[in-house]
Formats: sequence, structure tokens, C-alpha cells
Amino acid sequence: MYPAAALVARIPLRPFASLTKESKIIYTAVAAAEATEHMKLETERLILRSFRDEDVDEMAQLFANPDFMRFSLGVFTERKKTVDFIEKVMGWDRAGMPSQFAVVPRAEDAVIGYCGFYHHPEVPGEVEIGYRLHPDYWNRGLITEAARAVRDHAFARLKLPRVISLIHPENIPSRRVAEKNGMTIENQIMFRGFPALVYAMTREEWMAKRDAG
Repeated sequence: MYPAAALVARIPLRPFASLTKESKIIYTAVAAAEATEHMKLETERLILRSFRDEDVDEMAQLFANPDFMRFSLGVFTERKKTVDFIEKVMGWDRAGMPSQFAVVPRAEDAVIGYCGFYHHPEVPGEVEIGYRLHPDYWNRGLITEAARAVRDHAFARLKLPRVISLIHPENIPSRRVAEKNGMTIENQIMFRGFPALVYAMTREEWMAKRDAG
């Protein structure tokens, strides 16, 4: 089990000096084995919570949206693929592994995307911060806000040594999110048949930026 995944009570994170208003997050969870299954990050405008079985319908609509699935292997035409996605990330939760969060606006009771952690067999040993957002919510800085909260969670609570983001070179919006998140290009690889820029950030780099602020 990853550090800090085992026991988190309803306590506010003491903000670090350099954290922006958007990335001052509150951690909410239950204790012991259920902790990561009920993890919640709260930012100024968003709630990032663990996925639930009942999220399938909303996520199936998102996965069927070509704009939501841009720069992927294509839309999900079968509901089973959405079920598989949610079962996979919930399985990571149960195993105490960093996982994906459902993105929910504070003013709405709707899942508008996801932001969190991926584990890919193609890049063993790496943890990716990945994200997608409903196109109706683009250009508001929401996914940047979510990604910063996830990054801070990775380094402040989970104590991960580093995180990456795998982004198609033509996916300019996602590249900007990674750059605003303090990540820099480390390499370019082929990932599932497509070129991908490897954006990376270490915990030491994050701490240096935090302390410098």
C-alpha cells in the first residue's frame, strides 16, 4: 500500500506557502482499508472523489463523445468498456493504489470528467497523471485546477517520487495543462501506436518550486 493511503481522517491540508488558491485541497476519507475507496479532494470549484458503480451512465455518455475522447483510440461504443474502466479504477482504490477521481463541479451534481492516476504496463514503474473533461467545460481552467490538486496529493500525501503525463504532441490544451502543472518534456515515446511526449516532474522539483514560492 502506498504511504498515506491507509489512514486519512477528515482534516484540512495545511497549505504550503507556494500552493495556489486552486490547489489548496482538503482531504476527506474514512480510516483503514476503506480510505482510498472514499478519498475526496476539494478545490475552490471542484470536488474530486473516488468513482462509484452508479457513475457508469454518466461516464458512458462522456466516453461516447468524440471531443471528450480526442487523441485516444476512439469512442466507447459498448457500455462494457465504461464498466471495465470504472471497475479498473475502483480496483486500484481497493488495492490502496493511486487511482482516478471523478470530477464534479461544486455547484452541480454531475460527473464532468476524470483526473487522477494511471498505471500502464507499457511504462512500468511510472505513475501518470491523466485527465479528460466534458467539452462544455473547456477553457475555464477547471482541468488545470484538478490536475494541480492531484499533483499536490501525489507529492504531499502519497509521497510519490515522480509523476508523468503522456500527451500526443498535437494535443496542445493537455500540454498546456501539464506545463502549468510544473511538468517538463523529458522524452518522446511510442505509446499504443501513437507518438507521446513524456512530461515529468519529481517530488524534489515540486518541493523546490514550493519552497521557492
